Amino acid sequence: MSTPYPFTALVGQEDLRLALLLNAVSPAVGGVLVRGEKGTAKSTAVRALSALMPEVDVVSGCRFSCDPASPDPGCPDGPHGTGASGSRPARMVELPVGASEDRLVGALDIERALAEGVKAFEPGLLADAHRGILYVDEVNLLHDHLVDLLLDAAAMGASYVEREGVSVRHASKFLLVGTMNPEEGELRPQLLDRFGLTVEVAASREPDQRVEVVRRRLAYDDDPAGFAGRWADEESAVRARIVAARDLLPEVRLGDGALRQIAATCAAFEVDGMRADIVMARTATALAAWAGRTDVLAEDVRQAALLALPHRRRRAPFDAPGLDEDKLDETLEEFGGQDGDEGDQDEGGDDDPDPDPDGGPGGGPDGRPEPDDAPRVDGESAAQPESGEDREGGEPQPSGGGGGGEQTPARAAEPFRTKVLSVPGLGEGAAGRRSRARTEHGRTIGASRPRGALTKLHLAATVQAAAPHQRARGRSGPGLVVRRDDLRQASREGREGNLVLFVVDASGSMAARQRMSAVKGAVLSLLLDAYQRRDKVGMVTFRGSAADVALPPTSSVDAAAVRLESLPTGGRTPLAAGLLKAHEVLRVERLRDPARRALVVVVTDGRATGGPEPVALASRAARLFGADGVASVVVDCESGPVRLGLAGQLAGELGGTAVTLDELRADSIAGLVKDVRSSGQNSGQSSRRAA
Repeated sequence: MSTPYPFTALVGQEDLRLALLLNAVSPAVGGVLVRGEKGTAKSTAVRALSALMPEVDVVSGCRFSCDPASPDPGCPDGPHGTGASGSRPARMVELPVGASEDRLVGALDIERALAEGVKAFEPGLLADAHRGILYVDEVNLLHDHLVDLLLDAAAMGASYVEREGVSVRHASKFLLVGTMNPEEGELRPQLLDRFGLTVEVAASREPDQRVEVVRRRLAYDDDPAGFAGRWADEESAVRARIVAARDLLPEVRLGDGALRQIAATCAAFEVDGMRADIVMARTATALAAWAGRTDVLAEDVRQAALLALPHRRRRAPFDAPGLDEDKLDETLEEFGGQDGDEGDQDEGGDDDPDPDPDGGPGGGPDGRPEPDDAPRVDGESAAQPESGEDREGGEPQPSGGGGGGEQTPARAAEPFRTKVLSVPGLGEGAAGRRSRARTEHGRTIGASRPRGALTKLHLAATVQAAAPHQRARGRSGPGLVVRRDDLRQASREGREGNLVLFVVDASGSMAARQRMSAVKGAVLSLLLDAYQRRDKVGMVTFRGSAADVALPPTSSVDAAAVRLESLPTGGRTPLAAGLLKAHEVLRVERLRDPARRALVVVVTDGRATGGPEPVALASRAARLFGADGVASVVVDCESGPVRLGLAGQLAGELGGTAVTLDELRADSIAGLVKDVRSSGQNSGQSSRRAA
């Protein structure tokens, strides 16, 4: 869009605006991760910030935006002398979710390198973003290897390209901003830690504020240039304030007292490593410069903690980010006032405590919504009444609900490390860590002619293809004439992420004898495994007389854990309905994402009750999965001295295998490395499909 929405016209979102402005003042803070539901102006705010960034001086003709005052001595377009220079607006470069590694870091023109013997390098987005903003929308959906490259460049301030014996290095210093919707999946904790600040955003619940948002947006859509013109003075004021804060930043003093408060805060919240301390120090310094002060006060440290620590508090994958503000205040009070030359840090009335140019993000964080607590994992089983048990050959006790015999949800047992479950064959799905697949990264397993642009050259295969034709091409001496038809693409094998669809029996028989606590613990363990292997997950539950899609396929494993924790139990066991519902979910998901293969995990004791011929109907429903070649495993939850083995029969009809709860553990002697395998027909079908 040619005219961006004015930054100062944003309504609310004080923390978001403050975090972005602090990074504009001091890019060393390390960027911002913006987390929030859809439609909360995340992208609008980032794009609006680019218009406030001061212009940058660049060396004329340099593709890497070198500063004339201090050009990069290793610039690929250098060395730069005292030639012409000019200025241009700071760029905002957007990294698409589907971008390739070559598009991010740059690509070597391999055809020119082989045919002409020159090292031709085409810069990527990291070069374009140097001294500007690099914006990654939906950063949680970006492939892991791209996120690693991105954050490494952000940390080192340079990008390195090592490929086929050619080495290129160029400066790449930028303000990194990522946005994400947590419902679509989380970033790994170690990647969360690489973002300097994080902000949680949500739509306002105040009617007046929502009315103002709509009014301004409609006015902007009707006349973007006119709307921006009405905010031009405010924009200019903020732009000037950013420049002034940048000039003041080197003069800001971070006293020993503030440093002790920062260290004590990070220690009190048990933050791993030292990156949090460094980020808090830089953020507090930027806050002081933004307020026009040369001393860091306790209020700066407090605000820095609220921005820099919440996402580093995730101790486990399902922990919600957040910060206990009462504990924060106690820590700051305990370690405050120990730097004599700072004076009374609460007597800062003459300074400008309001960091917002238009009265928005004030220094006081009161009223910040606390994130919902993460689902608690309790190793103790909740006592389950026996009245709702669907016993063998018996009837469940009646209750008022349609499901019959509904009971209080059981707490999940302590999660454990599960054995590896994988889909047989060779897929081509999204990058992950579960099943074998053809990928752009991994070990080389062969070579083929390139389809489209050449990305991964197989040098040996290319030489072998070109060698027999050298005499016909007039080459009699040393050297090699290589033509396009000789180029060979490397075929590589790595790992893909799958769709793990849980089909959970929540009937009365599962609730009996405190069994559901162990079942939830097993499913929670599998969810942890799916989180680590970058899978999508979905959940279908069945009880009473029907089946429900408790969670449509999603990348948010956290959402699945929340649904699991509150899963009610009781009633009959409509196994056929659960399998048919799961089959329908897979059919729809296959249309949306045909390359992602599915792994169905049925958690049940194998009993089928309720309705006419429940066993026969369940058998026919199970055979649908076998006919489609869907990999499956049945987690046998049957317990007690007398076992019917119904889960094993169900696994045979599904074309998969059955494991008990004990065998599911990776460290169990009985569960030593049994991969999920379909029948011979299914494996053959999967192999043909992958081929």
